[in-house]
Formats: sequence, structure tokens, C-alpha cells
Amino acid sequence: MFYKADGPHGLAHDPFKALVSPRPIGWIGTRGRDGSLNLAPYSFFNAISERPKMVMFSSLGRKDSQLNCEETGVFTASLVSRDLAEEMNRTAVDSPYGESEFAFAGLETAEGELVDAPYVAQSWAALECRVTDVFQPKTLDGSESSNWLVFGQVVGIHIRDEVLKDGMIDMDKANPVARLGYMDYADSANLFSMTRPRWGDTEKS
Repeated sequence: MFYKADGPHGLAHDPFKALVSPRPIGWIGTRGRDGSLNLAPYSFFNAISERPKMVMFSSLGRKDSQLNCEETGVFTASLVSRDLAEEMNRTAVDSPYGESEFAFAGLETAEGELVDAPYVAQSWAALECRVTDVFQPKTLDGSESSNWLVFGQVVGIHIRDEVLKDGMIDMDKANPVARLGYMDYADSANLFSMTRPRWGDTEKS
């Protein structure tokens, strides 16, 4: 099938997010100017650069996370393991500003070493970030979209010792959760590895 992205697709649900999957989940932790704590999961989240280390997250509409990032200039991104999937889902609740999703989901908070923002203490890894940009991307006609993007440079990294093996992350132990389409999620149950080919190392067939 083919359809124009802004036109009818004839399916029960818009398939776009199911097509662009799996997507990592950034569990964004922030502190408001008033001291309140906020925690929210974003599947529009990813690493965008290694040098420097940078991540981004976005949402439809200006959420509490974006507001706090603009006010304080910092955030954390905890990474979700399968054993915390239900707690992650609870933090997606539409709670009023000032209510702590950490407390609502029964999660322990830990404080950043380099930024004034909390992260999930039980998470297998967490990134401390300083905001580099917050903006609304433009559409093809030049108008601002309804989406808000936050870019941050990673300044500190937490990794739980138990997921380290032979100097690398043991993905079986970390068992990260990813968002698929609709209400579906996936974990790392079926791992496989591949080595990227180098042009001069293989014979051309």
C-alpha cells in the first residue's frame, strides 16, 4: 500500500509510530524551579551524537519536562529495563504540575552528581544532561509544529555495576525496553551481533 502522510490510510490506527520502531525510551527526570520533581517516559528519544555525547527528546505539546528544562537548563535520562516497565508506564500518568511521578510509581530518586536533577535510582543506567536547545521544529510551510524538542549534552553517566561484563554492557542483564507501535513494547529477549564489513577486508562477490 501507499498513502500520502497527511492523508487517509484506511487502517484502524495511524501506523507511523509502528513503522519507526523499536524506539528507546528516555525516562526524563527534571526538577522545577519550585523544587517539585517530574519524571516522564519519552519514546521520541534517542542519542544523536557521540562526540560530543548528545541526546534529544520530544513530545506533542509543551509538557512539564520541557518547561523544567527551559527553567533549569538540566535534565536526566534514565534507561528502562524490563523489570521496571510497569513503573515506567505508571509515570506516563497525566498528573498535575508539581506532583511527583517518582512517588506515584513507587520509585526511589537519586540526585545527579553534576546537574540539579533527579534520576531513577533503580535504573540500570542514567545520563546527566545540560540543555543545549529547546525549540519547535518547522513544517514544510514554514509554520511552527506543535512538537517541542529538547537537546542536551551528556555530562555524566551512571551505570550499575551488575550490568557490566568484560568491560562492556551485558545487554541480557540490562534488558532494555523499547517502544513499538500502538500499546506494544519489546525487550532484548532475542539478541544477535554483527560486525560491520570493511571494504578492503572482504572479497567482492
